Amino acid sequence: MSVATRIRLGAAVVLAFSCGLVFASAFDMTRSTYAQSSGAASKPTAAEVKPLADASNAFVSISEHVTPAVVSIQIEREVRRADPRQRRVPPGMEEFFKQFEGQPNQPQESSGSGFIVSKDGFILTNNHVVQDADRVNVTLNDRRVFRARVVGRDPTTDVAVIKIDATNLPMVTFGDDNTTRVGEWVLAIGNPLALEFTVTAGIVSAKSRSVQGLLRNNYSITDFIQTDAAINPGNSGGPLVNIRGEVIGINSAIASQTGFYSGYGFAIPITLAKDVMSDLIAFGKVKRAVLGVAIRPVDADDAQASGLKEIRGAKVGGYSPNEEESPAARAGMQPGDIIITVDGKPVTGVGGLQRIVRGHKPGETIEVEIVRFGTRKTLKVKLAEAEPEAQVASADREGDKKPASMSSEKLGITVEALPAEIVREARLTADQQGIIVTAVAGDGPARNRLSERDVIVRILNPGPARAIKSVSELERVIGKLKAGDYISLLVYNLADQGRTTNVVNIRIAE
Repeated sequence: MSVATRIRLGAAVVLAFSCGLVFASAFDMTRSTYAQSSGAASKPTAAEVKPLADASNAFVSISEHVTPAVVSIQIEREVRRADPRQRRVPPGMEEFFKQFEGQPNQPQESSGSGFIVSKDGFILTNNHVVQDADRVNVTLNDRRVFRARVVGRDPTTDVAVIKIDATNLPMVTFGDDNTTRVGEWVLAIGNPLALEFTVTAGIVSAKSRSVQGLLRNNYSITDFIQTDAAINPGNSGGPLVNIRGEVIGINSAIASQTGFYSGYGFAIPITLAKDVMSDLIAFGKVKRAVLGVAIRPVDADDAQASGLKEIRGAKVGGYSPNEEESPAARAGMQPGDIIITVDGKPVTGVGGLQRIVRGHKPGETIEVEIVRFGTRKTLKVKLAEAEPEAQVASADREGDKKPASMSSEKLGITVEALPAEIVREARLTADQQGIIVTAVAGDGPARNRLSERDVIVRILNPGPARAIKSVSELERVIGKLKAGDYISLLVYNLADQGRTTNVVNIRIAE
């Protein structure tokens, strides 16, 4: 091919490529690909992000509305060194230790949260935040610091009221936790881990949650709101707020093996806290109405034994403080009864019953519907005022015979009469004496129902109900039962210092 021919061919290729570019450009075929683009990806439209923007703006508005009424609480507790005269001191060292008599250590300090409920300085917080405090200081959101006094505390609900001397303060708005639904958004506001005025978000995970071990008292309220909004040490006493900016609970505790947030927190319902607050401000204490019974959750066996189609209600385990002083006992209520309604309101569980009764005042009369092993009854109970817990009088019993024992395959337990030394050491009254469980078969009907050191004091069903004082009495009753029948026992465990009784329903083995 000649040089001229190659030149003419090259020119034709260039001309064709140029024409192709013009042609593609005319039809917008040269738009940049991802690999070609050097700019950022296009932003979503305002319409596309509007739901998220609205939610974000709502959280901002709630925080700005509520946070000014949230306070940080600093506690100081004085700790004094022990008097050397009250402890063992090595010979010759008396003068050395004498110099420390009466001198305080550095004060112990802790912190928590609270929120202002009145313009003149009343503040709600947790009992455990301010209990045993020698000094309580409150820091407001605007950094002002006030000395506070404790107006009143209630260990049974973990609610406390404190007061600062100030006026025209910002205050929270109360909501109604009864209308709060599981799944609703909530914010927790407080001072976790010394990080002041922190806001976290989550949802209501559950309601009427019973959390064992948080409050140790016969009248403790176990009706918590559960949330996954992050709650950590220092959050205690702060508000749990709904999407309308209303307080629905007091953040109180977390479920964690480490002591730090691990997914679940618990708040005291604000409707309960408001009632407690009113009593504390008016009387300095809580005037709590009580039925005078120890109550337990209802399980599948309890429902089956009582003929209930649903597993709900609250089971009567015994009387509190005793049968003579119990309003429920005077009205005819008995251990083993299942409380299903109060004043026509259904009782879903222990927390629900506590809440209904807490809404009444001592001296008021309520209608209680119970189921007693298949029979429904309605009782009128005049509520009493809860009194401080009293020690049970002790009684000794001498001259007991050598304990007899029995193993029952129908129940899967071994029992024996209470030895005299246990009666003396535990200072058991006549009503607290019965037969003791010494072993529970791992594959028997009583598995997870009874445990060692449980004391069986009564047989409630099959009737008639009667006290159990010997192994032979239980043996006679069991001998008349066939496979599938239920036996209902009133028991308590010797490890329980309060001797709180419980009703245990056990299905006889095949």
